[in-house]
Amino acid sequence: MDKKQITLYYSSKNSLGKQLNAYVESSDKKHLTIDISKTNVTGTQWAELANGLGKSLSDLVNTEHPDYKTAYGEDDFNLDDDGWLKVLNKNPSLLKNAIIIKGKEFIELKSASDFKQYMEPDSTGIGKPYKKN
Repeated sequence: MDKKQITLYYSSKNSLGKQLNAYVESSDKKHLTIDISKTNVTGTQWAELANGLGKSLSDLVNTEHPDYKTAYGEDDFNLDDDGWLKVLNKNPSLLKNAIIIKGKEFIELKSASDFKQYMEPDSTGIGKPYKKN
């Protein structure tokens, strides 16, 4: 994987995902965007995302989302990892937050402004201006 590439996992079915995709697409960074509402994410990929964030699969699911409550009810219930994978695969819009992978760093984005702080300019190869006294 290219260390300078940004990979965005998002859902185009929510406003945050749409905003983040626009930011990534308009950035001058090398990027790959994965719209989970259109692209099937494998169980291995979900597990890698959760592991990279230091979270469990259940932490990736927005259990407060109205679609979750409609499909699964108001009560909390415990699922194994396979169960949570099925929830994410069947209802990708239930991904709690977008996720960016930048090099080896996994970052959960809760707002569009979160993206800006991780997009420092890449100054590699640019010399410092010569300062005359």
